[in-house]
Amino acid sequence: MPPLSPVQASAAAVGAYERPVRIIFVILAVLLVVPGWSGEQRLALLGHDAQLIATPVALDPRDPGHNKVGALTFLGGVRLRSRDPAFGGYSSLTVVGDTFTLLSDGGNVVSFQMGADWTLRALRFVNLPAGPGIGWEKRDRDTESMALDPATGRIWVGYENYNAIWRYAPGFARAEAQLAPPAMARWPVNGGPESLARLPDGRFVTISEQRHVSRQQWRGGEEERLHTREGLIFAGDPIEAPAPTRFAYEPVGRYDPSDATALPNGDLLVLDRVFSLPYRFANRLSLVRRADVRPGGVARGRLLAVLAAPLIHDNFEGVATTREAGKTIIWLVSDDNQSMLQRTLLLKFRLDL
Repeated sequence: MPPLSPVQASAAAVGAYERPVRIIFVILAVLLVVPGWSGEQRLALLGHDAQLIATPVALDPRDPGHNKVGALTFLGGVRLRSRDPAFGGYSSLTVVGDTFTLLSDGGNVVSFQMGADWTLRALRFVNLPAGPGIGWEKRDRDTESMALDPATGRIWVGYENYNAIWRYAPGFARAEAQLAPPAMARWPVNGGPESLARLPDGRFVTISEQRHVSRQQWRGGEEERLHTREGLIFAGDPIEAPAPTRFAYEPVGRYDPSDATALPNGDLLVLDRVFSLPYRFANRLSLVRRADVRPGGVARGRLLAVLAAPLIHDNFEGVATTREAGKTIIWLVSDDNQSMLQRTLLLKFRLDL
């Protein structure tokens, strides 16, 4: 090959310089075109190969025969594990018949059927089809609560960060409607609708994890007010109902409400949670009378049970109820925060009242 002339050499040098400049320009153009991209890794999604392992657990690791805690009788439980890296973080739970649905705080759904033998069947992994934002970051799918209408199969989901409620078609086939209620606008970004329950009469109740009742709406002392959490009552479907009315929920002790579910008579079960160092969770389950869940009312729960060390304990964030042989059955699921120090636990109790 003959040597390049001075003009050719100069052109080659300019071309070599322009190529990386063009590459950088293309990258910058892509970043400008792709909306909302901030450099964060994309939220992990569940794969199509649904796989789950259930391992039995005891109420009291020291005594397998121990099955009483407060007003509850322990009927069994399992630790759930999966090879899928997106599995974990389950913050809410519904149980209809033998069908269980777990919703994570990353917008993924695990459903299965399970009978008295604790064997999992008809396992299904789903990712929410839509939600706030573009769904790239975890904050867009911070789904902390869920309520189901068993008659229609419709599902309502409470979103933290956006303080919104979305309604989905049965099986999360599609998003139908959504609303960010003005009454929830001042709820903390990371302390919003942690609980959402559908009452037997068709009303819905949600309780903020951290928002206190405002001074304008509180008639008692300041110390007690700072112990309350603001709750809302929707006369029907939260998406379509008129503006909700407010009530106050007062947890037992220095706990935060993490979920709630209704009993057949309209009473409310509220699951409260606390975290303490070095790295330990505890939960309290309380019974709130339906008469106290009213506009302007103050709902103070009756303590039913405490799940804390040395008994089995974790970050329980989901509660649901069913009926068996005329008895109320309570199910709890824990959010493992996808941490090696925690577990996804599904526990079954009988309410003895």
